Amino acid sequence: MSTGLTVGLALAALALLATALVAAVLTVRLVRARKILRDAGIPLTHKAAYWGALLYVISPVDLLPDPVYLDDIGVLLLALRTLQAAASRGSGEPD
Repeated sequence: MSTGLTVGLALAALALLATALVAAVLTVRLVRARKILRDAGIPLTHKAAYWGALLYVISPVDLLPDPVYLDDIGVLLLALRTLQAAASRGSGEPD
């Protein structure tokens, strides 16, 4: 095996590991954000965004194949941003 190929494979493995780590961290943050849903009176639409993102991450069906976690990271970031905006507003219709 050539040195260039070995370096390329090592860099690809590091990139995959980094994206998997980011997806795992975002998933943990999303699960911890569940407490916000209970305490802040978040509207049903924002709760649906939370649960939809969580289901998408654990679902075997993805927009991009699983070694590429960019779609999962994007969905998690969108759900976290939605929850954060709803919690910072502090207003919402009770369900």
